[in-house]
Amino acid sequence: MAFTICVFAGSNPGLNSEYTEMARELGYHIAAQGCRLVYGGSRNGLMGQVADGVLSNGGEVVGIMPVDLFKDEIRHSGLTNLIEVSSMHERKAIMSGMADAFIALPGGLGTFDELFEILCWMQIGIHQKPIGLLNIRGYFNPLLAMISHSVSEGFAPKHAMKMLDMNADPEYLLELMRGQVDHSNKGLGNARFPSQR
Repeated sequence: MAFTICVFAGSNPGLNSEYTEMARELGYHIAAQGCRLVYGGSRNGLMGQVADGVLSNGGEVVGIMPVDLFKDEIRHSGLTNLIEVSSMHERKAIMSGMADAFIALPGGLGTFDELFEILCWMQIGIHQKPIGLLNIRGYFNPLLAMISHSVSEGFAPKHAMKMLDMNADPEYLLELMRGQVDHSNKGLGNARFPSQR
């Protein structure tokens, strides 16, 4: 089974072309390194750009989409495999269960929801899979400052800042994620995540 990268990213492209360029570049390198992409399945925004990058380089893309929440026209037409689920909770649980590592790109509230849920699951010991931030244009700097503030005020554990790796170079970040995975412990991919049945 190919090393699987779960990507969280915005369904909008952002206001600067660097966002879309870096998203597509990440996808290109995912395929170049022989990895598989699992993501939310949309053709829109940075989500679609990552998938396009993978597909343009002959890679495999798995989309996970709730049946009733999205219209057919936003589904990426080039998906290698589409898995339809009944809810957003099931979507996140399946994506997380399939992943060997996670990379978050700039995005809005949905991206933050996915990122913080997987961070919370790491904190409480549900998984120990690496989590990376593709920090395009310093997008995640304020988020890291907020987490640091939460630590300094006694609300988050001191090791919270070490739960994330951050870099602006897609190829380097992907290599970093792959290098952190203990391949003798691949059974984490079968861990039972919250709301996964």
